[in-house]
Amino acid sequence: MLAGPLPIQLYLKRDDLLHPLVSGNKWRKLKYNLVAAQEAGFDTLLTFGGARSNHLYATAAAGQLLGLKTIGVVRGDEPALLDSPTIRFCRSVGMTIHQVSRAAFREKETPEFLAHLTQHFGSAYILPEGGTNDLAIQGTAEIMPEISTQLGATPDVVCCAVGTGGTVWGLARSAPPQTAVLGFMALKGWSPPLDPSHPNLTYQTDYHFGGYAKTTPELLRFMADFEDQTGILIEQVYTAKMLYGVLDLVRNGFFTENAAVVAVHTGGLQGRLRRPVGPPRPL
Repeated sequence: MLAGPLPIQLYLKRDDLLHPLVSGNKWRKLKYNLVAAQEAGFDTLLTFGGARSNHLYATAAAGQLLGLKTIGVVRGDEPALLDSPTIRFCRSVGMTIHQVSRAAFREKETPEFLAHLTQHFGSAYILPEGGTNDLAIQGTAEIMPEISTQLGATPDVVCCAVGTGGTVWGLARSAPPQTAVLGFMALKGWSPPLDPSHPNLTYQTDYHFGGYAKTTPELLRFMADFEDQTGILIEQVYTAKMLYGVLDLVRNGFFTENAAVVAVHTGGLQGRLRRPVGPPRPL
């Protein structure tokens, strides 16, 4: 929101409401992977992430709901990481946590490392860090037609935060030619590759606030103000940065007047700072 009327039509796609534990883009990314795992007869999911990973959290919750065993390979072997709220939750719903050094974690996609995990844990359906693969993109591609159905019209622009790229690629894959897809990078110094078959996809790289999972007092004030004025909870790693960027672009005349712009709330509220600091101010 801004103080006063907006020169665009701004909508928020509430994927954070998909499920209380497996929410947002993690629900989308897991959907077809879980179907594939069960159809192939796997009873165990194995995946990777940091100690505050939304993906680990969602995978652990989905495994419990479906009666699947889950294994989380966690980046960093410091004992203190086991005490993060995310890892505590994962363990509480039955996920086996396997810590590895950061150097070892960088080898997680190599055949040798994967063979070692199979030898240690047995056969498992392997999900990549962040959950992004072809089946994940198949799931996130379903967001775009839902938006058009819910709006009753084709949007001019759809915006979302970008981590591993699975959500924005899915949006671009299913976007009609007249819809631009705008990805807001949550990481500093890296952008997913542009696919020439989806020329409607571009990235904004100026709203990472210092890098992945980093923040500033300005962003935290924005987050608090947004929640106070809308009653909608957001988190500081992805959605708050994206929304800050969208509204900053509005202020600077980036969008065509009266354009229909949809921002996708990708969930991840388990990693939300419970109460950002700083006095409220108009958005």
